[in-house]
Amino acid sequence: MVGMNLQEGQDTMQAAGFYALDDQDSTGQGRLQIYDRNWVITKQDPAAGRKVATDTPVTLYAKKYGE
Repeated sequence: MVGMNLQEGQDTMQAAGFYALDDQDSTGQGRLQIYDRNWVITKQDPAAGRKVATDTPVTLYAKKYGE
C-alpha cells in the first residue's frame, strides 16, 4: 500500500478481505486523517509481501502530501 493515498490503500485492503485496519500519522504528531485522499501511505505493518490471514490487524502509516 506504500505510495497510495490512504483512501485507496484502505479500499484495496478491504477489497482483499482485510477489515481490521488502523491508520496512524507517520510524522508522530498524532493527527487524525479526516480527509483520507490527501494523505500518502509511507509504511505498513505487517510489512508488504508478508502473507497473513485476513483477520490480521493492519496499520497504515501516512503523512499529508508534501510533508
